[in-house]
Order: sequence, then structure tokens, then C-alpha cells
Amino acid sequence: MTVTPLRRALTVLAVATLTVAATPAVPAVAEPDPKALTWTVQPASPTGPDQRRWVNASLDPGQTVTEHLAVRNFSRSAVAFSLKAADGYLTDKGRFNMLSSDRPSVDGGTWIGVQERVTVGPNETRVVPFTITVPTGATPGDHPAGIAATVTSTGGTVNVESRVGFRVMVRVNGTAQAALAVRDLSATYTSSWNPFAGGTVRVRYTVENDGNVWVSGTSRVAVSDPLGRTNHDATAQVEELLPGGRRQIETRADGVWALGRVRTTVSTSPTLLGDAQAGAELRQASATVTTWAVPWAQLALLCLLAALLLGLRAMVRHRRRRLAGLLARARQEGRQEGQESVLVGGAPAAVEPDAGDARR
Repeated sequence: MTVTPLRRALTVLAVATLTVAATPAVPAVAEPDPKALTWTVQPASPTGPDQRRWVNASLDPGQTVTEHLAVRNFSRSAVAFSLKAADGYLTDKGRFNMLSSDRPSVDGGTWIGVQERVTVGPNETRVVPFTITVPTGATPGDHPAGIAATVTSTGGTVNVESRVGFRVMVRVNGTAQAALAVRDLSATYTSSWNPFAGGTVRVRYTVENDGNVWVSGTSRVAVSDPLGRTNHDATAQVEELLPGGRRQIETRADGVWALGRVRTTVSTSPTLLGDAQAGAELRQASATVTTWAVPWAQLALLCLLAALLLGLRAMVRHRRRRLAGLLARARQEGRQEGQESVLVGGAPAAVEPDAGDARR
């Protein structure tokens, strides 16, 4: 069969098109767009992610240890992540966070060394080593930090940093001190409108981690009357606090009778978190405040009862006086009627002489 030049040209074009389509595409690094990206970062071993939620490291001053993290990219394109470490802290809601890039770290975040960037392909996991080096002059206790993989997107004149990471809890070996101090204790008493029920004591205080380690614990609130009798005894859980952290707690004691001075005592007992350390000092703390409780409802009831008694007494006296007046009037009217009947009967009858007088 004779092959025409036109047919030969069409055949070459078709083969070239199939060849280009079959050539694998080289993955390109995605332009950072956090809304279109999904990734995770977690502790890992040299071979891949492990089961840890965060890294706990107990080290001596001057010691260095190597750990690993795993970055997994769930996106459809390769992404270049920035790896950053910073000091860690707990938010007001108790969630762990790390300082943003515009805030310099001064503690545990400066002890972590990690490469600045890592490129992870689509649906790929990359394991990256990092080191923790404790300075020779580091103080004993916990020095929280965090490490994260971040991407930065530009929206107009504002750069938005999105990051995913985990906490790194570094404990410098030495004397561990766990203490929960009670600050700013206040108590207010509110009477019940029901005079046959006790009032309410509202207690507000701040618990501060006054030690050098990561702790949780319990706080006990006891409300007692002037005789020393405890009307309310309740225990509340204190959520985790890092060294220097504070958390405000509010509670209430119902059914407290107002008998003058009411004493409110808050005591705390810390519980060591993280890796257990022998010889740790667990210090209890307490604070007391006195509140004046005036029994307004009971006083109002007493005043009402007194008014009712006085009213009843006055009513009884009034009735007695009225009854006495009626009786006196009746007796007066009776005497007057007797005198009138004597006058109406005529002259008095003549007295007959005695028989003896007749004989004389």
C-alpha cells in the first residue's frame, strides 16, 4: 500500500502526542496556600512516626539528645515546609501553644536545633532529625517548647502563618519543686430570699504554679462558721499548669447560714506530671479570707414576727379595754335602773308600832 505524505505526517504527529502524554510529570512545589493544604507533624523514630503525642526529655545540664519528627503531606502536590521551634505555653483554655514567629524565644525553644526547610511530596512522609541541647547553666525543672512545620501565605499586605506541630517537654534534672499557690482569694455572701434556707458563698481565686515543674492537682474549698463548724467542703480539679502559669477558678457554696463571720479556706495539693522524678518536693499551700454574713432574710422574718406579736398584743389589750368598758357601762346602767324603780314605786310604807309599845 502506498503511503502518502499526508498520511505519514499524521502518523508521526500521533506518535509524538502519545509520547508526550506518557512522559511522567515532575512534581512541582506548591505555592503555599494553607486553605488547600493538609499536613501533620508528630514525633517519630528514625524509620517513621511512632505512638507518642509529644516528646518528653529528661536531660542533665550540658547534655544533647537527638530526636526525630515526621511531616506527612496529604496534599496533591509537593510542599516546602519551614521547620521552627519556639517556647511553649498554655492558653487560658488549657491548650498547649508555642510563641509566634514575631515573638523571640528565651528558654526551651532556643535549645532545639532543626533544619530550616523540608520539601514533602504529595501523600509523602518525611522523617527529619532534630537535637535538644541543654545549656550548662540551665536551672532544674521543666522548660516547655514546641516544634512545628509551617507555611506562609501572602494576602495583600499581610502574611498569614499556618503551622502544625507538637510539644517538646524538656526537664532538666535536679531538685523538682511542685507547688500551687493560692492568689487573689475573695468570697462574697448572698442571703437567700427564703428565711428557712441558707445563703450562698461565691469564692473566686487564682491558682499559680509556684514551682519549677509541670503539675496538675486539686483544690479544696472549706466554708466554716464562727463556731468552727464546716458548712461546705468541696474539691475541684486543677488542670495542668506549666511553671509560672496561672488559672482562675470560681466555685460556690450553697446552704451556708449567716451567723456573722464566715471563714473561707482554700488549700491546694499538687500532682507531678511528665516523667516521674525521685525526690521531688510536693508542697501544699492554703489561703483564708473572712466574710461578714448578715442574715437579712432571718432578720426580716423576726421583724415581721415581732410586728405581728405587737399587733396581736395591742389587739388583745384593745379588746380587753373594750370589754371592761362594756362591763362597767352595764353595771352603771344596772345601778341607774335600780334607783329609778325605787322612785317610781311611791312613798315608803308606815311602820307599825311594836306590841310592847301598845301595852304601854
